[in-house]
Amino acid sequence: MMRLPIHLHLSLGYLAVLLIGMSLAATLSWLAVEQLYLDTQRENLLAQANLTAAALSGSPLPINEPEPYSQTLNTMPGIHTHILDEQDAVIVDLPLPSLASQVRVPRAEITSTISSEELMYRSEIRQALQGQSATAIRHVPAAGNSRVLYAAAPIFGVDGNPAGIVYLAMPLPSAGLPPDTILQFAGAVLIAALLAGAAGMLLARRISRPLEELAQAARLVAAGNLDQQVSTQNSIAELHSLSRDFNTMTAGLRQSDQAKNAFIADVTHELRTPLTVIKGTIETLEDGALDDLAGRGPLLTSMHQETNRLIRMVNDLLVLTRADAGALHLRVELLDVGEVARSRCERLAPLTARRHIDLRVIVEDTADLRAPGDPDRLAQVIDNLVDNAIRHAPDGSEVTVSVAREHSDVRCAVSDHGPGIPAQHLPLIFERFYRVDASRGRHTGGAGLGLAIVRALVLAQGGQVSAHSIEGEGTTITFRLPSN
Repeated sequence: MMRLPIHLHLSLGYLAVLLIGMSLAATLSWLAVEQLYLDTQRENLLAQANLTAAALSGSPLPINEPEPYSQTLNTMPGIHTHILDEQDAVIVDLPLPSLASQVRVPRAEITSTISSEELMYRSEIRQALQGQSATAIRHVPAAGNSRVLYAAAPIFGVDGNPAGIVYLAMPLPSAGLPPDTILQFAGAVLIAALLAGAAGMLLARRISRPLEELAQAARLVAAGNLDQQVSTQNSIAELHSLSRDFNTMTAGLRQSDQAKNAFIADVTHELRTPLTVIKGTIETLEDGALDDLAGRGPLLTSMHQETNRLIRMVNDLLVLTRADAGALHLRVELLDVGEVARSRCERLAPLTARRHIDLRVIVEDTADLRAPGDPDRLAQVIDNLVDNAIRHAPDGSEVTVSVAREHSDVRCAVSDHGPGIPAQHLPLIFERFYRVDASRGRHTGGAGLGLAIVRALVLAQGGQVSAHSIEGEGTTITFRLPSN
């Protein structure tokens, strides 16, 4: 199947519509012009007949030698005039008392002539005999079915009654219009078609150019070049919207690609550190430290800690991967969020003793704090938030966990009085491996997965999570679970 560029499709489609439209318009215009031409010729011929009849009214009619009424003569160029009266050769038997009762008509058998009876029954002649001017268009079979325009006007005698008829005949063009008029009409149609075609080509090009640019940019994006932007300066609303959405899409792809690269780099870095420690410890033990009972203890402890760290990181990444895929297996039941918060804080309280941090739990006992959720996942959310707050809280400060009812939700907020988070970092703290202070060590600052896991688990349970921070005063992380 042959595929053509869009501008050719648009041009050919526009040309087809143009040809159909122009053909219809030309046909209607032709009919209108032809009718106008015929109406003009009728008026002119009838006016000439009336003038001739008026000039002859009240005076004796000219007497001619008898001649047959020839049809073929009327098809010759020019205006042919006949005066029909009782002396003329082509006078018919008129049923009027004031005129002759018998008409002399030659008996010659001529195919181009008509009988007096046939002439009598012509509508325009009958109207003229009644005193009214009239016209008619007839085809002459003897002259190749040519069209002839006739005009009949009554000649009034001294008594005011029709005494004769002025009968004019004028041949009409076989094409319906005079040749010069046809040429002018054809020229006008041709010029209009050329102008419309040029306008159509410009319009098609105007539409196709941005689409071709979009197609080219899309091909480059498909090839891996995400730094593509197209112009949005287009007066066509759909093309403007399409270009804007394309730029938004490529910006999103660039951001996703950057996030993917950063994620891979972070995972690689996070895994390399404990693996390096473990590898170094194993090499040290192999070099003879294994036989050193006093020295091998710290080495094995360090290796155990790094192994646990690796296991935690892998588990965290597994949780995030399952959450992204919607494959988290939740054991949902009706939980008292206040009781869960109390129990988790009691378990984490030993972490605050050495630094003299006061871990307080404030629960609104008068409210119904039950909400559907997974007990293990909810405990993991609170553990991550409290652990994060303790790590950032100054020694001797306070960390507060408050649980209360808020409309149809149960709200849990964890607050610290640490250094706070700058406003430009606040929207990003739930991203994976994101640390506000990149210089903090992994042991003090964590791997940057805790808040990402909090968001994933809260969203999986139908809740919402948000952060509020004032630099230098502290940070509050809040999550809400719907109670029904």
